[in-house]
Amino acid sequence: MTVLILIVLLRELVVLVANWRDYELIHAYLDGTATEAELVAADADALTALSGSALLSYLPWSAAGVAFLVWLWRARINAESLRGRDTQRRTRIWIVGSWITPVVNLWYPYQIVSDVWQASSPRRSAPGALVKAWWACFVLLGLVRPIQWRLAKQDWTSESDVLANANVSLLFAVLAVAAGVLVVLIVRQVTAWQNQAPQTVGDDQ
Repeated sequence: MTVLILIVLLRELVVLVANWRDYELIHAYLDGTATEAELVAADADALTALSGSALLSYLPWSAAGVAFLVWLWRARINAESLRGRDTQRRTRIWIVGSWITPVVNLWYPYQIVSDVWQASSPRRSAPGALVKAWWACFVLLGLVRPIQWRLAKQDWTSESDVLANANVSLLFAVLAVAAGVLVVLIVRQVTAWQNQAPQTVGDDQ
């Protein structure tokens, strides 16, 4: 899963580099320091192809999401084994359902991960700042994503349009990197706690 998250983040960094390259090139063209041939060449190069590929956009995100849900399901079962089902606020159906159900997807996934975190910790009340920071970044990421997509697909009519697209790409990339790093830390910490626990199980009993 860590590898898949890294692939997602690398792809977003490629998009960021491509968008800022486009802005710098258009800015230079308008200033008379870049030629139309350079604009055409940039529009057809590998960086543009990689950043604009829909397959390269959806596939890594989907694969990383599925891998995370598989881990979360197993981690939840282990958490129940360690502390009991009464430590979990939501039933198992919400492990997957919480992410695709409108409105409740703003806080149910956080509750599920937070409960797994607390139940997996050797201490009864482990600080949850890491989980809170991850969820804050993830929610903001979800709010910025449609803005980024809309800007990327619209017809740019001015230099300011290109700059806006580059700036939103920067914000999206920062949030994606923060959320990605934090979720990897959460996964590794919970996995370490559960591996150290004497009664951890790997499947449903």
